[in-house]
Amino acid sequence: MLRKISLTAASAVVVLATVGAPVASAGAVTDRPAALAQRSQAAAPADNLAPGPYHRTLDPLVGTWKAVKYNYILGTGGKPIVSRDMTVRVRWISKTGGRFLEEKTEGTLGDRAYYRLGVLGFSPIDRRYEWTTFDSVTPTAMTYRGAPVSDKASVLSIPGEFTDPGVLGPDYLGETIPMRTVITIRSKNRHTFDLYFTPPGQPERLVDRVVYTRKL
Repeated sequence: MLRKISLTAASAVVVLATVGAPVASAGAVTDRPAALAQRSQAAAPADNLAPGPYHRTLDPLVGTWKAVKYNYILGTGGKPIVSRDMTVRVRWISKTGGRFLEEKTEGTLGDRAYYRLGVLGFSPIDRRYEWTTFDSVTPTAMTYRGAPVSDKASVLSIPGEFTDPGVLGPDYLGETIPMRTVITIRSKNRHTFDLYFTPPGQPERLVDRVVYTRKL
């Protein structure tokens, strides 16, 4: 089905590109190489519409997982709060043509119910991974945009930034905080998500780690 959609999109681009162009008269000389190049350029955007091999890199994340969360922001004395009752369900969103993964996390963090919705995808035109989360703790979306990649890898580093609503303390309220999510796919049954913050004037530090183990 995706192949048919891609071919249809490419045909539509070619048709739109040629509407209104003068028709060559009989016996007219045409520049065939230039025409072929023009058709190739017109069809190129269609190649950026369908999921590809970089999406397939994310396939091991799909499934139902038991997650153990280590949160250093809510911890004390350098020790994290540990939550061991989280369940995570990850699926390709079929209504997007399988372009985006949806992650839903439910459990407890400390003594409160915890929920997170995440959307992970790959932008073929930018050649980068993109990750956005919404949760029951932070009052803003956490958005990450990776650097362009050239090779498939089992470790994905996706940076972003956010305006601190006070999670790092009153000294950082309203400050722009660089952040980075590192996704490490260790096997088809285990992976980790590590979240790092870099407060102004400080080195990058780990603030949250989630270890996923597949529920068989």
